Order: sequence, then structure tokens, then C-alpha cells
Amino acid sequence: MAEQVGSESEVERTLGTLATLNPAYALDHEPQPPEPPPITIDDLYRSHRMQMVRMAILLVDDMASAEDVVQEAFAGLYRNWGGLRDRNAAIGYLRTAVVNGSRSMLRRRRTARAYVPPDPGTARSAESLALLSTEHQAVVSALGDLAPRQREVLVLRYYGGLSEAEIAEATGLSKGTVKSTASRAVAKLGDIMRSTHS
Repeated sequence: MAEQVGSESEVERTLGTLATLNPAYALDHEPQPPEPPPITIDDLYRSHRMQMVRMAILLVDDMASAEDVVQEAFAGLYRNWGGLRDRNAAIGYLRTAVVNGSRSMLRRRRTARAYVPPDPGTARSAESLALLSTEHQAVVSALGDLAPRQREVLVLRYYGGLSEAEIAEATGLSKGTVKSTASRAVAKLGDIMRSTHS
């Protein structure tokens, strides 16, 4: 039992370092003078597009699909821009749209795979893994073996640096479900990684 707890802590530490891949997360956690938030879609696109693409890659496994998901999220933001009560909520809107778009992409893949052999183009691409250091590749590969909800929660928590409340908002889950899902996902990730190393 102590060995399992130690291994889970190691997995959580490695997952925690995924945040270093997210330039926006690093900036958010350094003391900085307050600056006005972006006020145009162009500003948001320039400042958050790559962060959203990297998050989508962790959810859908390949660069082309991730870019499609993010492009659609920004298109939806553009269509709804006038209806946003608080333009600061635009980043939350984008995160939710990327999670939902990733879910749709994965559903379409499952449906397509039921009728045709798997397309190698939808496997985790070398390009997406190239964004990661060697030490993270095993964890990120193991993320692909988790249930989609578990993967979403861990990506939003460790890559996105989101709180339980923010993850709940982005995924439509309750805070309690987010917490329990994260706990089960970390344990399962540890099991997957132990089985691949034995």
C-alpha cells in the first residue's frame, strides 16, 4: 500500500510538471503588475491560441484534430461575442468549447472506427509528443489509456492549472465528481505506468 501511495505521488509530481509546458500558466503564477485583459477576439487569439491547441492535443492526441477543435472554439466565440455579459469570461468559454469539441472529435472517431479500420492518422502523432520532454512522454502516453472524462480532468488540472471549480465549469461536472475523478485517474495512471514498466 505504501508503495502504491508513493507511486501515485510520483505520478502527481510528473503530472504537475505538465504545467511547465503551458506558457500562459507559468505567466499566471508569477507576480506581475495588473494589466487590462484582452478586449478583442484578435487579442485572445494571439495570446491564448497555442495554449488551447496544446490542451487539445493532450485531449485528442494529434495536432491536426487539436487545431480543428481550437479553430471551431474561436469561431463559436466570434459568433457569441456580442452576447457575452463579461468579456473576461471569454477564456472560460474557450476552455469549455475546447473540452466539448474534443469530446465530439473522440465520439466521431469511435463511430468511424466501428465501421472502418483505425486510421493511423488518428494515433498519437510524433508531432504532438515532440512538444514533450522524454520524462513526460510516458505519462502523456498513459493519459491516452484513461477514460475520456478522467483524461479531461487531469489535463485541465495539471496542464491547465485550473481549480476544481474551474474544471467543474469547463466540463459540466460537479466539484465532488471532479475531485473523485481526479483521484481515481491518478491511481489508474499509476497502475498503467507500473504495468508498462514491469
